[in-house]
Amino acid sequence: MLLAFFLLTISNIHMNNQKAFQDYLQLEKNYSLHTVNAYVNDLIFFQEFIKINFDEENLVVVNYSMIRSWIVSMVDVGISNSSVNRKISSLKSFYKFLLKIKQIESSPLLKHKSLKTPKKIQIPFSEKELDNVLNNIKYPDGFDGIRDKLIIDLFYTTGVRRVELINLKLQNVDLSKNTLKVLGKRNKERILPILPIISKQIDLYLLERAHLECVKDNEYFFLMLKGVKLNDSFVYRLINYYFSNVSEKVKKSPHILRHTFATHMLNNGADLNSVKELLGHSSLASTQVYTHNSLAELKKVYGDAHPRNNK
Repeated sequence: MLLAFFLLTISNIHMNNQKAFQDYLQLEKNYSLHTVNAYVNDLIFFQEFIKINFDEENLVVVNYSMIRSWIVSMVDVGISNSSVNRKISSLKSFYKFLLKIKQIESSPLLKHKSLKTPKKIQIPFSEKELDNVLNNIKYPDGFDGIRDKLIIDLFYTTGVRRVELINLKLQNVDLSKNTLKVLGKRNKERILPILPIISKQIDLYLLERAHLECVKDNEYFFLMLKGVKLNDSFVYRLINYYFSNVSEKVKKSPHILRHTFATHMLNNGADLNSVKELLGHSSLASTQVYTHNSLAELKKVYGDAHPRNNK
């Protein structure tokens, strides 16, 4: 177990707890670099606060009163409740880690309740917008264009997370079975079917990939032109760039494409459990977020079709 390694490497928890936590998130939890950096930055932010306000740097001895003061200070300067909750979530993960390695006996956040936030329904792309971005815009010639279109289509037809797409291994793309094997949250593997149209695009991409002059990260399926694996910001910019040509929606991101996949599947008759399995959710509660949009579609169909609606 990797946990045994962490126990051996933190003889001085006050000096090394943040680094050990960072290693834990990367190696055992398999979080993306972007997520790990966000967690660590939140810890540093909190540590600076308690140093200034309580003359304390050791996060192990923190109590809930200190954390509550931090929460109040963030709200007072206008940080949104959702942002505060995210920072507290980072802190919760850190103290769960300290519990796991037996550096504390109880978490100071044990009885904390998240701040209330307004429910936001993320707006998925329409089928017309997807058709436009996949069929009616000009992609660059050669490797870049073929890769970019495949990335968009793979997000839309499989619902993979951004980190799952970035870390997709070449050996886990099986064209003989038309499947992908992805590594999701908590190191859970799942097999995803791919459509014949995607298999054809993959064939074309692999032909172009084979002609790259220098490949440094050969184990990864998706590469940059320089032969290295993709990164979070590149994938985000790619999606934002292409969808800016076809959509006026404010948010254009890989997660919205994942959201679009789920919504369009539900709108076209897929059952909730099947969508849950495809998305890699551990519970139906996570998947039910996407039913808001399918319900809106259902209401529209109902209103258009029922004879009583115009009376």
